[in-house]
Amino acid sequence: MSVPARHQVGPADSADPAGRVDLTNLANLVGALRAVIRESADATDRDAEFPVATLAALRRTSLFGLLVPAEYGGLGGSVRDMVWVSTELARDCTSAGMIFAMHCQQVAALTSYASPALRQALLPRIAHGEVYLASVTTDAGKGGHLLSAEQALAERGDRLRIDRTAPIVTGGAHADGFLITMQAPGAASAGEVSLVYADRAQLHTEVVGGWDTLGMRATESVPMRLTGEVPADQVVGRHGGFADIAIQSFAPLAHLGWSACWLGTASGALARTVTMLRSREERGRRDLTSELFLTRLSRIRQRLDLTNAVIQHAVDTFLSGMDPTTPRQQLLLNTVKLTASEQCLAAVDELVELVGLRHGYQRQSPLRLERALRDLRAAPLNYANDRLHFADGRLVLLDPEVRLA
Repeated sequence: MSVPARHQVGPADSADPAGRVDLTNLANLVGALRAVIRESADATDRDAEFPVATLAALRRTSLFGLLVPAEYGGLGGSVRDMVWVSTELARDCTSAGMIFAMHCQQVAALTSYASPALRQALLPRIAHGEVYLASVTTDAGKGGHLLSAEQALAERGDRLRIDRTAPIVTGGAHADGFLITMQAPGAASAGEVSLVYADRAQLHTEVVGGWDTLGMRATESVPMRLTGEVPADQVVGRHGGFADIAIQSFAPLAHLGWSACWLGTASGALARTVTMLRSREERGRRDLTSELFLTRLSRIRQRLDLTNAVIQHAVDTFLSGMDPTTPRQQLLLNTVKLTASEQCLAAVDELVELVGLRHGYQRQSPLRLERALRDLRAAPLNYANDRLHFADGRLVLLDPEVRLA
C-alpha cells in the first residue's frame, strides 16, 4: 500500500486566514467544559474513575473535532489551539487535559496519514463527537517505546487479524475507536511496525486489570486485550511504516500535548494559591511582604514562564515546517517534555512548601495542591526522562556546531 499524502495539521487547516479557529467560540466551549470538569474532578480522582461527564461534554462541544479539518466538519484548529485547550482543561484536572490531548494526537495521525477513504469515513464522525480515540502502543516487554512491537498482525485475504494485549490504554474502556501498533504482517523484525485503526464494533475488548495509582487516576489507563478483524484498508500509512508517523506526528504531539497539560496543572495550582493569598482572611495570617516568601513565589512563577516559553517556541517551530528527523529538532521536542515534567513538578512541590501542611498537604484544601503534586509525579515517568536524556546525549554528538532550533 502506498503512503497517502500527508495532510499536515497546522495553520492551513484552520478556519481563518490567521491560522486559528474562532477564539471567542473556542474560549466559550472551553469555559463550559471546565465547569463540568470542576464538578466531577474530586470524585473521579478519589475513585480512580474515568470522567464520563467530561467525555459527554467533549462530545457535545465538538472539541473532539478540534484538529479535524473544516472540510470534514471539524473546527479546523491547529496544534497551537490543541496546546491552549489542553493547558486550560488541565488547570482543573490533569487527567481531563491528558484525555483530550491524547485523543488529539490520534486525530492528527489520521488527518496526516490515513487514506482518503478512511479519512472520509472516520473524520466526520470524530468531528460530530461520535468517536473518542484511544492509543494502543504499549507492550509489557517494552513499555512505551513507540518504534517496536511484540505482537503481529495476521493477513487473512483482504482482512487483518488483531490479537493485541497492552498494559496501559488510557480511557480504553470508554473509547469508540483505537489506533493500534503491531508488527506488520510477515515482519522480519520488531521494528517493522504498522498502525491500524479499529472501531470498537469490530473488536472484542476486554479489560484485564485495574488502575489504582498515586496520580493521574481519572485517566483509567487500564490493561486491555483487543481481538478481532478489520479491513486491510484501515492501515494508517503503509505497512511497516509507523516509524515515520511516530517521528513526524505521534511523538511531537505527545510531547507538546503532555507538556501543555503539566503546565496547565501547575498554572492552575499557582492561580488558586495566589487567589487565596490575596484574600482578606489569609492576608491577616501571613506576611506577604516577607523577602523570603516573595522570592519563593517569584521562582515558582519563573518555572512556569520558562516552561511556557519552551512550549510556545516548539509550537512555532513545528508549525513553521520543522523536520523532526534532524538532531536539533529532536532535541528541542525532547527538551519540551523534559523541561515541563521537571519544572512543573518542582513548582507545585515548592507551592506545597510555601503554604504548609494545612493547604499544601491535605486533600480537603480547596487549593488541591496534593492532587496536583500526585498527578505531576507521573510526568517524569511518562516516557521516562532517563530514556530521553540517554537519547539526547547521542543526538548532541550528532550536532557538533550546536545550531539551536
